[in-house]
Amino acid sequence: MRAALPLFFLIVAGALLLGSNGMASTLLGVRGTLEGFAGLEIASLLAAYYSGFILGCRQAPRIVQDVGHIRAFAAFASIASAAAMSHALVVESWFWIATRIITGFCFAGLQMIIESWLNERATNENRGQVLSVYRLADLISATFFQAILPVFDPSTFVPFGVLTIVISVALVPVALTRSPAPAIPASHKLDLGRLWRVSPLAAFGAACLGFAVSSYWSMGPVFVAGLGYDPEQTGLFVGAIIFGGALSQFPVAFLSDRYDRRHVLIVVSLIATLVSVLVAPIASLDLQGLLAAGVLFGMSAVPSFGLVIAHGNDHAEPGDSVAVNGGLLLLYGFAAAAGPLLASGIMAVFGSSALFVWIGVVYAILAAFGLVRLTQRAAPETTEDYVPVLRTQPGIFELDPRADPSEDEEEPAAEPAR
Repeated sequence: MRAALPLFFLIVAGALLLGSNGMASTLLGVRGTLEGFAGLEIASLLAAYYSGFILGCRQAPRIVQDVGHIRAFAAFASIASAAAMSHALVVESWFWIATRIITGFCFAGLQMIIESWLNERATNENRGQVLSVYRLADLISATFFQAILPVFDPSTFVPFGVLTIVISVALVPVALTRSPAPAIPASHKLDLGRLWRVSPLAAFGAACLGFAVSSYWSMGPVFVAGLGYDPEQTGLFVGAIIFGGALSQFPVAFLSDRYDRRHVLIVVSLIATLVSVLVAPIASLDLQGLLAAGVLFGMSAVPSFGLVIAHGNDHAEPGDSVAVNGGLLLLYGFAAAAGPLLASGIMAVFGSSALFVWIGVVYAILAAFGLVRLTQRAAPETTEDYVPVLRTQPGIFELDPRADPSEDEEEPAAEPAR
């Protein structure tokens, strides 16, 4: 904890941004439901966010290189703050889709700046402490903002005004911090073919989880409304998922650092498959059932991405960590952009309760692919530490202490051992 104190204000800024962004996704789904938006329109909101997210992952580093971290952070935060308020001014699906693209771009840059800043100020001796404190702040913030969502009337401008204020306030700690800004980032070429050669299971897993995660974040409000609950109770359901994910992160990490990580990923995916099928029946009982279903689903589903990241890095050559992790992020982003659209189509045909059945199918496919890979590749002799990821963020891979910032992006890749 003491190691994170000098970075306290940066951690606060990151927590405010992540919490408000999670609240915004839920709020837009709730308000869209109240406005009579079709399921496809609501799904397009998160798909649009991830489209901007992908673009931001590729272009934001160039902006930081041109103007520096603090100026870039101020610009991204100002635009994101304006976008949050604009949703209340123009309640049209096409306008919201456009602003979500802009928001995704900005948040990719914001989170990259915060997390790379934390990484540079941390050392190999205290990096784990700093990351743990940052993730704890993320959890507290995300749970808090989801829990207060029912306090506000989503049909008014008030919750959008709150989002605008929170994003603007997040500017203050970064603007006033005495912590030196990190070095200008170096760009790294992303080679998806190379990523597949390094770890097919990690590459396939990142794409599967992109489909699944984006589906339940985007279509959760439609699922909750379809069960007959008030739209405002969506925030409680999403908060329960986040809380459940936090409960299981570290037990899963303990197991994955001691046993073949592929085995742990397969077991977790199978459990997530079973729980996904049970979510709708449990959630339909009463409010307590809804929250219990959210906690159980979060415990079984959320830790999977941390396992995928760690498994991919188990097979990465020294110096390849940024390229490998960046490729995982890109695959996740592409799938996440399509996931809500597929989920909305399935729900339109089979009903809102089919959302988690579809998600269960995705986890079952991931487990099956993992079983196939068990027969094709031996476990690595050494493993990298599991990185707890409560929610996927663009800058998380900059926290990998193995990254070599002086690596030439054009250097040919070494073939991984088979």
